[in-house]
Amino acid sequence: MDGRIDTDVVIATRNRRDELLRTVGMLLDLRPCPRVVVVDNASTDGTAEAIAALHPRVELIRAPHNLGAAARNLGVLSCRTEYVAFSDDDSWWERGALPRAERLFAEHPGVGLIAAKTLVGAQQRADAVNELMARSPLPGSPELPGPRVLGFTACAAVVRRRAFEEVGGFDPVLFFGAEEKLLACDLAAAGWDLVYADDVVAHHHPSPERLSRADREALELRNNVLIAWMRRSPSAAVSATLHALRRSRRSAAGALRRLPEALRRRRRLPDRVERELTAVESETA
Repeated sequence: MDGRIDTDVVIATRNRRDELLRTVGMLLDLRPCPRVVVVDNASTDGTAEAIAALHPRVELIRAPHNLGAAARNLGVLSCRTEYVAFSDDDSWWERGALPRAERLFAEHPGVGLIAAKTLVGAQQRADAVNELMARSPLPGSPELPGPRVLGFTACAAVVRRRAFEEVGGFDPVLFFGAEEKLLACDLAAAGWDLVYADDVVAHHHPSPERLSRADREALELRNNVLIAWMRRSPSAAVSATLHALRRSRRSAAGALRRLPEALRRRRRLPDRVERELTAVESETA
């Protein structure tokens, strides 16, 4: 497919040089070719130097220190396109996916985020999250291009840049883990629809250089407590805190350390979004 593309791709990375180089190569082979923005989270393995030397077409942003998921915000700030797609250093977009997302956005001006189908590994196995989003419990609309969702996987999401900037992007207080949940809630609270589109496809080849499952779950548990105090009803926040205390003292202690900053960012969700989030959580419990 030839022609112009109105989507930039933003990647935040840290210390995964070789995988990042593979991902950037896959993205630059797309037609039409998107502009790629790499935000290096203070890597110590020569990531930034390798990108600068081997891929001079890529815009490289060097974060002064590890910003976690919020490093993606720096990348979006450099974008001038209507839409922004996120990749991780171990994921990329299928050919035709980004133009397809652009058409869906153009046809549905109330959509702020498209959650793509994710295919995992060389076997292209469907990620389990695809089915969860496909059978979303949220009320839908025949006018939307797919089921409404209240969550997504960052490495398989395309956003309307205006919507992303309107809500402030990924919140730095979370650092990493469940950052998509908070952004989804903020977009919905601002009146944007988030939809799952199974004909927009991303490929994810999970890096072996990643946190263990136990560590990822601990971070998500910590951040679910913080999200509850930042956005949920008092009863939901207390419930999330008690759940964390029962599951992981480490997660609860981590949440407590960040709680003062989280409370300074407190902004209650509209009742409609609170009810929908409760429905989603009940479905996935």
